Amino acid sequence: MVQRIKIGIADRIYAINVDPAKEENFRRAVKKISDAFNFYKGKYPNRDDQDALSMAILQFATILVDIEQKDEVGGLTNELKLLDKQLEEYIQSTDR
Repeated sequence: MVQRIKIGIADRIYAINVDPAKEENFRRAVKKISDAFNFYKGKYPNRDDQDALSMAILQFATILVDIEQKDEVGGLTNELKLLDKQLEEYIQSTDR
């Protein structure tokens, strides 16, 4: 089941359908986008809204890439630990 909510980003209102269990996450995301937009709008007052939104998107995309890299490294670390354990077990079994 979804519900229709209205959100505001960069002085525009959007009606979107969301799962009620995720509504709070959407609203928190909108707040973060709005905060970043307002920051860049204030930092570059002579630029248009598109520029402020672009910089906000870049900020969040960079954070996402950092998180993805950490997840990849974490997954690789887990695979290496498993391989190390298997290798150690094999060495122990062949030493007998």
